Amino acid sequence: MRDKHGLLSAPIGRVLLNMSLPNLVGILTVLGFNLVDTYFISQLGTDALSAISFTFPVTLIISSIAIGIGAGVSTNLGRLIGAGHAPEAKLFLHDALMLTFLVLWTLAVLGSFCIAPLFTLLGAEPDTLPLIHEYMMIWYLGSPLLVLMMVGNQGLRATGDTRSPAKIMALASLINLVLDPILIFGFGPVPALGIQGAAIASVLAWVVAMSLSAYLLIIKRHMLTLAPLSISRFKKNWKKLAHIAQPAALMNLINPVANAVLMAMLARIDYEAVAAFGAGTRLESILLIAVMALSSSLVPFIAQNLGAGQRERAHNALMMSLKFVLVFQTLIYIPVAIFHQQIAGLFSTDPQVLQYLEFYILALPVAYGPLGMVILLATALNAYHRPMSSLALNLCRLFLIMLPLALLGSVLAGVGGLLLALPVTNTLMGALCYMLARKLTEPQKRSGSHHGEHGEAI
Repeated sequence: MRDKHGLLSAPIGRVLLNMSLPNLVGILTVLGFNLVDTYFISQLGTDALSAISFTFPVTLIISSIAIGIGAGVSTNLGRLIGAGHAPEAKLFLHDALMLTFLVLWTLAVLGSFCIAPLFTLLGAEPDTLPLIHEYMMIWYLGSPLLVLMMVGNQGLRATGDTRSPAKIMALASLINLVLDPILIFGFGPVPALGIQGAAIASVLAWVVAMSLSAYLLIIKRHMLTLAPLSISRFKKNWKKLAHIAQPAALMNLINPVANAVLMAMLARIDYEAVAAFGAGTRLESILLIAVMALSSSLVPFIAQNLGAGQRERAHNALMMSLKFVLVFQTLIYIPVAIFHQQIAGLFSTDPQVLQYLEFYILALPVAYGPLGMVILLATALNAYHRPMSSLALNLCRLFLIMLPLALLGSVLAGVGGLLLALPVTNTLMGALCYMLARKLTEPQKRSGSHHGEHGEAI
């Protein structure tokens, strides 16, 4: 299981490229999965589309928990594999998946009993609640399968295998694409199930994906074996997992919170600016897809090399990645700037929305290179077992710099001033992250302690 994919010995650039390309495919399939659901549900009418929109905050929380647990698995498993501790790696993955199932099943049961009060609190109208209930009852039932699949795929990525998770997600998206119209609108003997059909299609896709992930982990790769119950081992491994997972999950939640605050600010100035901002954030997720793919590869690469004691190789990979995203995103900006009017026209025909969106497309992507550097360092800090530093970095960017600057900009120059606060913040934070990354080293273990695992000082 050790260094099968060359993480410890092959040329750094080639390894990261080979790992990132499948990640790119995987991220595209996830985006496609969500778009397919939204498209078919929108055909049911405004009420159904409103109902599915209300579910996004709840599903985002579950996804953030999955991402957090996955980060803990990828980091710790990568270190164990890099150090050549295969038996300990198998036990850790077993215990991590058991905790994942227990946590998600508890949340699913609680969530299913709280659908009406929770979504009423979120602002859902009484007419929309039955549709939300139809969808979320099925979704909650399948959510443990989704998260187990996501965490299992992170276990595969920790070995350097990014192709298998990408294939699994592509198959899940294909199954969802086929089943969505059949179950939503009915076909032959299959009755039309409406919005509930979309949830069933998703769960069936997750069942297949999780089964494939389990097959690879248990049968083909022998990365997971049944282990006897041990309270002391559970406490040890769950503590290691939580050290990374808790701050990583919180970090994934603060970005949508900050976006919600920015949208509230824009709504007070001009409601058309909210539509432009929403379209801009969707475009941002596409323009930063290479950064996200690389960040998913960088964590297991760094973790394995740190586990093997190759600190310089891990640091070189981080610095190479930071320089790459700065150059790549700068080059991507050139065609975006040239065709900004045509790109904006894909999202709206309203003149005022177009004016704001064109400004957004010109102003914000110019700093996506520095933003990519922030994202990469934040994820790399998890591999260095410094998750609180990663969380602090994002809290500082969003709440100490971006939001105050956005408030100041909105007062001085309206929508344009608010939007300009984002590239200014990202540029400043990108420069800071590059300086921090140059000084980043593996924390040394203190005698008789585990400071090396839990040290947070950069």
